[in-house]
Amino acid sequence: MYKILTLNNISAAGLDRLPRDAYEVASEIAHPDGILLRSYKMHDMEIPETVQAIGRAGAGVNNIPVDKMTAKGIPVFNAPGANANAVKELVIAGMLMAARNIGPAWKFAASLQGEDAEITKAVEAGKKNFAGFELPGRTLGVVGLGAIGVKICNAAHDLGMNVVGFDPSITVKSAWKLKADVEQALSIDDLLSRSDFVTFHVPLNEHTANMINEERIKLMPDNAVVLNFARNGIVDDEAVVKALDDGKLYAYVCDFPSNLLKDHPRCLTLPHLGASTREAEENCAIMVAEEIRAWLEDGNVINSVNFPEINLPRGDNPRLVVVNSNVPNMLGQISTDL
Repeated sequence: MYKILTLNNISAAGLDRLPRDAYEVASEIAHPDGILLRSYKMHDMEIPETVQAIGRAGAGVNNIPVDKMTAKGIPVFNAPGANANAVKELVIAGMLMAARNIGPAWKFAASLQGEDAEITKAVEAGKKNFAGFELPGRTLGVVGLGAIGVKICNAAHDLGMNVVGFDPSITVKSAWKLKADVEQALSIDDLLSRSDFVTFHVPLNEHTANMINEERIKLMPDNAVVLNFARNGIVDDEAVVKALDDGKLYAYVCDFPSNLLKDHPRCLTLPHLGASTREAEENCAIMVAEEIRAWLEDGNVINSVNFPEINLPRGDNPRLVVVNSNVPNMLGQISTDL
């Protein structure tokens, strides 16, 4: 019987993929073989010695001490692409809301007072203040061409936008999924200089922190729109607010409210809704549950952020998985002892 510890509420659709006759799943359980979580921060957690795998029902793994788990020989699994459609839809919505000034217009309409005739008169007098623009013919720059970035590129193309993408680590699989008219930027700076809208879909690390800063904003066309539905910290919020106040940027749409952003008239901040759909939560849970099961039962590694991919069909004989730091002659020493 495998024991799985859950650190957050995990969709029942995912837990159902763990057979009850072979798995015991609980939020409090002794000697777990695996851990399932969403946003729980594990960095200060004492990891039980029995743990063989960790699965996050989502894409980012900043809340998991991946290096520490790697040193212990514990694979960390995630669910890349499971929330891609949810994020894609919100990015498209964000572009539309910015272009059509939906946020300020909504606030204006909600503030109207008086009889209906007076409201109608005020609407006709005030609507000119919220006139926007349409997306066809505008250029969208997409930084990061994984599952989410590819979907956004293709959806924006279908809306009549020109699309430019940048990802030095793009996979062959992602490249095949991109529509033929999506252009490749030579660098982030090249992409920014051509983009009326720019959206980011990269992890937060030392290379991506403050990827959009004061100097790079200067490269963008006037009245451009910045969108961040990836990670807080990828965009230098202070630099963006300064550019909004100076009239350089038209709007900033992000999923990470703060005191600096939440009341700014040209900022549209959402409460981290990127993957907050029932479908995305179910997809993430199903994917990561199946990944942990594949590892525990067959030694297969699927969508691990710290282990190489291994996906072999089940055979009749027992399978031995050897985890090591690529030490020379390690396998030879083990096979000799066997």
